[in-house]
Amino acid sequence: MIDLHCHLLPGIDDGSKNMDISLRLAQEAVDNGVTHALLTPHHMNGAYINHKTDVLRMTEDFQAAITAAGIPLTVFPGQEVRINGDLLDALDNDDILFADADNQYMLLEFPDDDVPTYTTDMVYQLQMRGIIPIIVHPERNTKIMRHPEIILQLLEKGCLSQVTASSFVGTFGEKVETFSRQLIAAGQAYVFASDTHDLPGRKYEMRQAFDKLSKEFGQDVAAEFKANAKSIINGDRVAPHVLKPIQIKQKKKLFGLF
Repeated sequence: MIDLHCHLLPGIDDGSKNMDISLRLAQEAVDNGVTHALLTPHHMNGAYINHKTDVLRMTEDFQAAITAAGIPLTVFPGQEVRINGDLLDALDNDDILFADADNQYMLLEFPDDDVPTYTTDMVYQLQMRGIIPIIVHPERNTKIMRHPEIILQLLEKGCLSQVTASSFVGTFGEKVETFSRQLIAAGQAYVFASDTHDLPGRKYEMRQAFDKLSKEFGQDVAAEFKANAKSIINGDRVAPHVLKPIQIKQKKKLFGLF
């Protein structure tokens, strides 16, 4: 199992606070069945900047610590990149890490409660550079939850999407769990990732998510999610889904007056 999104590097963002927690999370990953993990600290999100050279160095150091601890986990350097006006300059300055060695798949994050108005143009600019954006945790974006046509339109343009495993098992509440299920049912989810941050609250729940996915949507869907993660990290093609719109039921107002 491959985890494409986690915050295990110690002390550089809102993820793991120290090396002890990072090693415990690495062991949790293995206990969940994860063999390879892409380390994706926040980059350019307004609070954290983690330059490519720093992430490369820290990932090498962390791999050495994991190996010394006897934990059978292989880690790779990556970034969770916040959409922002300086993103194209960062690409020109070689300060962006991708999910694959061919610089094809980028983990792209939106603010928790918004999708910027320039998103469509930015996605176009990225695609013109041969980059496929992977929209991370759309199921937790409150604007997308209210207007699910936003993520549908991005997927129709060729983006991919990553649902957080913990969202699907209910850790972030019933609304997020329900929306995660709706995205999967509509073909609007391609992979699970842990988005693990810290202990005890943001731990690994990949195994639980895949068990639930197999039960609710079948083993073929679970196998496809795992295969897609492998394709992404290897820089291989991910087959597009047949996409269906999500219908959000509006609550009826009493007498239509309130």
